[in-house]
Amino acid sequence: MANIKSSKKRVQIAERNRLKNKSYKSAIRTLAKKCLNACSTYTEKPGDETKSAVHSSLNLAFSKIDKAVKRGVMHRNTGAHQKSRLSQVVKKVIEVG
Repeated sequence: MANIKSSKKRVQIAERNRLKNKSYKSAIRTLAKKCLNACSTYTEKPGDETKSAVHSSLNLAFSKIDKAVKRGVMHRNTGAHQKSRLSQVVKKVIEVG
């Protein structure tokens, strides 16, 4: 453990930031999985209800990714890559169904 007061504070700040970053990344993974699950549900039972569920889950995931990029949790290219990946899956599912 650090002895200098400013070093102790930096350790605390780093831990706080690590936990915030972890929660953002976890939430993004969860929302991406929900979006993919909604896509698989739509392929099984196509309909307006399931289609709206796919779009709403995609919007939630996009929103969380954008917020994470804005707050510096992830690089903007990483966020763009994840959004592109989700978009491809949703587009393929919607076109087929």
